[in-house]
Amino acid sequence: MKPLRLRLLLGIAAVAAVLSWAGAKLWDARGALPGVPVFAPFVMAGIAVVLLATAISLRSRLKAVRERQPGAKGVDPLGAARALVLGQASALVSAVVSGVYAGVGIVLLGQLDIAVRRSQAITAGFAVLAGAAVIAVALWLQHICRLPEDHEGGPAGRPAAHR
Repeated sequence: MKPLRLRLLLGIAAVAAVLSWAGAKLWDARGALPGVPVFAPFVMAGIAVVLLATAISLRSRLKAVRERQPGAKGVDPLGAARALVLGQASALVSAVVSGVYAGVGIVLLGQLDIAVRRSQAITAGFAVLAGAAVIAVALWLQHICRLPEDHEGGPAGRPAAHR
């Protein structure tokens, strides 16, 4: 599995922001711009909390095993792989969702004199921040789940020059 890069996630968010900004401008021109869901930031923050709890748990368990602490609970490789996949999927979805809310939020910035639109702009801003938190925690989880480098070279301990 290839690791996600921050540059890729920022690119996805930027493309989603531009597309959603253009779509929101067109939708707003017709007078029917839908509202920003109030629970969007809470859902994104909840995902960030779940990923953070998973990352902290995995990190402490891996540290205990590495330090050979008595009674250390090992980490199931399949469980770690599932956590990694959850983190990467969450990061990709959060990049898209954050981009969408950023694009809509930019359109709403032009309508801050209307109380409802100001409230929606604030909600969109918090959703973008919560999405950024999901991405940050997912990248940290990915870092925790990395396998240690093989210092001997490659498979079966052969030096890298002899592969």
